[in-house]
Amino acid sequence: MPPTPRPWLMRKPIDAVRGELEVGGMKRALGPVQLIMIGIGCIIGAGVYVMTGAAAANYAGPAVILSFAIAAVACGFICLCYAELASVLPASGASYAYAYTVLGEVFAWGLGWMLLFEFGLAGSALAVGFSGYLTSLLGDFGVEVPAALSTSFIRAEAGPGGVHFVADGGINLVAAAALAAVTAVLIRGITQSAAVNALLVVIKAGVLIGFVAVGAGHVDAANWTPFIPANEGGFRFGSEGIFRAASILFFAYLGFEAVATAASEARRPQRDVPLGILGALVISTVLYGAVALVMTGLVPFRALDVPDPIAVAVGAVGMPVLAVIIKVGALSGLASVLLMNTYAQSRICHAISSDGLLPAPFAQLHARFRTPAAATMLVAGGSAVAAALLPITLLADLVSLGTIGVFTVVAIAVMWLRTTHPELERPFRVPFGGIRVRGMWIGTVPVLALLSCALMAGPVLIDIVGKAVAGEWIPALILIIYIGSGAAIYLLHGVRNARIRAT
Repeated sequence: MPPTPRPWLMRKPIDAVRGELEVGGMKRALGPVQLIMIGIGCIIGAGVYVMTGAAAANYAGPAVILSFAIAAVACGFICLCYAELASVLPASGASYAYAYTVLGEVFAWGLGWMLLFEFGLAGSALAVGFSGYLTSLLGDFGVEVPAALSTSFIRAEAGPGGVHFVADGGINLVAAAALAAVTAVLIRGITQSAAVNALLVVIKAGVLIGFVAVGAGHVDAANWTPFIPANEGGFRFGSEGIFRAASILFFAYLGFEAVATAASEARRPQRDVPLGILGALVISTVLYGAVALVMTGLVPFRALDVPDPIAVAVGAVGMPVLAVIIKVGALSGLASVLLMNTYAQSRICHAISSDGLLPAPFAQLHARFRTPAAATMLVAGGSAVAAALLPITLLADLVSLGTIGVFTVVAIAVMWLRTTHPELERPFRVPFGGIRVRGMWIGTVPVLALLSCALMAGPVLIDIVGKAVAGEWIPALILIIYIGSGAAIYLLHGVRNARIRAT
C-alpha cells in the first residue's frame, strides 16, 4: 500500500477544485469586459493617486517612472503565470486554491493567511489615500476635518537615511468610514458591485487622461533634472532608490489577483479570466507611466510627499477648478479600487472557510443577496482598524511583502502542474517555453517571475531589518504578530476542521 500522506501535507484533487466552481452557489454574471473593469478598478488607485508622490519624493525622484516600469515588468511575468493557472484551475480562492492543489494544506493555509494580510493592508492603504483626498476636497469648500479624525496614530516622517515612524496620536476615522461604506455595497451583491465599479472606472480613467492631456502642456523639463538624484544614504535616491520605489509600487498592480478570485462568478472563467488579467495589466501600466511622467514634470519631486500629490501637481497649472475635478476623480478611483480589493479579500476568506480552515460562518452566503456577508464584514473590519492606526508608507511595504510571497507560490505552481499534469487542457499557456531537468519542467516565464519577486523583496526586507536593528521595530513587530496569530489559528482550528481530511 502507498504511504498515507501526512494530514497537513494533503493536497486538494484537481477535479475537486474544478467541481467547486460548479456547485459554489454564487451568481455567474461577469464577462471579459467586466473582469477587465474589475482588474482596472483594483489596480488604478493608491499606486498612482498617492504612492507615486511618496515614491518620487523619498526614493526615486523623477525616475519614479522607471520604478513603475520595473514593477510592471515583474508583474507581467507573474500575470502570465496567473493567466495559465486561471485557465486550468478557475477557482474563487485564486492563488490559495493553487497552493492547496500544488503544495498541500499547511502551505495553502500559510498562503491564504498572507493573502488576507496582503489584501487587508492594501484596503487600509487605499482607505488612507481616500481619506487624504476627501479631506483636501472638503477643505476647498471651507469644511475643515479635524486632523485627529483624518490622520493615523503612527506617522511616517522623512529624514536623513530614510523614512522613520513616530506616534502622532490621531485616529483616521474617515478611512474607517470609507471601508464601512464599501462593505455595505458589497453585501448587496456582485451585479450591483460590478455596475458601481464600472462607473467609477470610467470616471477615474477619464480624469487621469484629462490630467495627462492638460498637464503635458505645462511641464517644466527642469523638474526632470537630475532625472536620477544622487544617493543621500540608504535607499534615498540613486539606483538603490529606484528599486526601493519599485518594491513599494509593486502592490499597485495587485488587481489581477482580484480578477482571478472572480472565477466563480465569471460566465466562462477558462477563457474570460485570462483576458481580464492581461487586459487590465496593459491598460493600467500605460496610464501609470503617463501620469508619473507628467506629475514629476509639473512640480519638483520633493514637493510630492503629500496625501494628494496629483492635486498638488495640478495646482502648479493654475487651474483651481481642474484641481477640484482631479480630486473628485481621485476619490472615484480610490473608491473603485477599495471596492474591488475588499471584494477579492472577502472571496478568499470565503474560500478558506469553505475548506474548514476558518470558522464555518465565514463560508455562509447571505440568504437574500447570495454574497459572503460575514466574510466581507470580517475582512473590512480588520482593514478599518489598520487604516485608522497606520500610515500609508508602512502599509505599502507590508502589502508588498505579502504580495511577493503569494506571487512566488503562483510561479512554482505553474511549473509543478506542467510537470505532474501535462495532459490538462490549457486554454492559455505562458509563452517562451521551457526545459525539463530530471523530469521537472522549468519554464522561462516562471523562472523570470521568481527572480523578479526576489528583486522586489530584497529592498523591503533590508529596510525593515535595518529599521528593526536601529530601534524602529513597528514593521517587524506587525509581521511577527500576524504570522504568530496565523499559526495559532491553524493549530487550534484548522487542523481539526479541514474538510479535505474528512473526504
